[in-house]
Amino acid sequence: MLKLIDPILTPDLLWLLASMGHGDDLVVVDANHPATRIAAATSSQRLIQLPGMRMETAVRAIMTLYPLDDFDPDPVRVMMPVDDSDQVPEVQRAVLAEIERAAGGPVAPGKLSRAHFYRAAAAGFGVVQVGDSRGYGCFLIRKGVIS
Repeated sequence: MLKLIDPILTPDLLWLLASMGHGDDLVVVDANHPATRIAAATSSQRLIQLPGMRMETAVRAIMTLYPLDDFDPDPVRVMMPVDDSDQVPEVQRAVLAEIERAAGGPVAPGKLSRAHFYRAAAAGFGVVQVGDSRGYGCFLIRKGVIS
């Protein structure tokens, strides 16, 4: 255990976050996502699993250490629901609230179709799969710099 670091942030997850550079995407996905396949295509080829956890709990802990890229107009991207692209699922509202709290202001997410999200996720740095089974809990969060 380390002082002042949320215990949700496992040693493997801390390694992943610390190894990322500015502009790298952290892929944070729900329990339904094909995370093993996608992780194998990422830069780090790492899959970190956080079973039995709600998505907003995991993202809240990650955002205590993770600088959001404020140079990018879409530092957060989400997977759009297939049947209603205007719908904002509850899991996305909850996670965006945590990201906005950490960022200190509003963050309007970019929206990607399922196929585009999978391609962008495979180009990410690494994958964190949370045990949350709510649909469309799929996020790309771009790392910024510490100023």
